[in-house]
Amino acid sequence: MSEVDAFCAAFPKAYLAFHRRDGRRSGLTNASRAVLTHLAGSGPITIGEASRHLDRAQSVVSEIVSQLEGHGLLEREPDPADRRRTLVWLTDAGLARLRQDSDVLDRALVAEAMDRLDTTTRRGLIDGLHALVAAARRKEQP
Repeated sequence: MSEVDAFCAAFPKAYLAFHRRDGRRSGLTNASRAVLTHLAGSGPITIGEASRHLDRAQSVVSEIVSQLEGHGLLEREPDPADRRRTLVWLTDAGLARLRQDSDVLDRALVAEAMDRLDTTTRRGLIDGLHALVAAARRKEQP
């Protein structure tokens, strides 16, 4: 069996061993996820800016922000450049929830399995995956 065949045979087994099985991810609605994801990419912005970026009514975004703020995922802060403006930003809990929501693999299952490997094997596994992804990206570049 070639190395390509061996990798392609092992990959689905790895996915099946470690994929998330918890159904609905973090309980975020699509609208809430969109606001959190946008803020993670844009940095702190006003509700008006967020509504324009997301192409949603300001009242709708304001309501989503208030709900997320109530759950401790967002916070409002004065704009240091203009104290009359209020910016919205992710809390540490919001960043963690967004990361958890985007996880494909069950971190606990991966951690259990990795704990059974020696340090050299763990490092080799991680380095090998990074090298494989980097090799794929080099092909994509003109």
